[in-house]
Amino acid sequence: MESHKRQIVERYWDAHFRRDWERMATFFADHCHYTDVGLDETGATGPVEILKRLRLGIEPLEGYVHYPKHMVADGDIVVTEHMEQWRFHTGEVIDHPFTSVMEVRDGLIVRWHDYSHLGNLLDHAPAWWIEHISAGWRDAIAPPQPGELPA
Repeated sequence: MESHKRQIVERYWDAHFRRDWERMATFFADHCHYTDVGLDETGATGPVEILKRLRLGIEPLEGYVHYPKHMVADGDIVVTEHMEQWRFHTGEVIDHPFTSVMEVRDGLIVRWHDYSHLGNLLDHAPAWWIEHISAGWRDAIAPPQPGELPA
């Protein structure tokens, strides 16, 4: 059972780092909660909100590379220790470590909480990107409509 949940998360990461937005949405339960712990307690709920939030930060990247380290599955919980490399068209490159905790039930991710040193990202990201994300996805993007799929 745990190996099946680990495989779901592995497949999600594959879609995530390809930025296959449509496929990514299929991994989340309608009530899935995603947040960067310590940054935004409210986070995003459901595939539409999650994808809008993710797109705000990672869609503008010129390169987005995944360096997985360790993955542990225990019951419904899958923990991934990994490094993301963020490459900006203006030349900045940031190696950003994460620990991602996902809860998987009935074949879908129902909770995803990321833990990282956000200061690392914010201290090294270009000013244009900080300005781009500063409005936040909730303020910058219209709320999802019922039945709306990610763009």
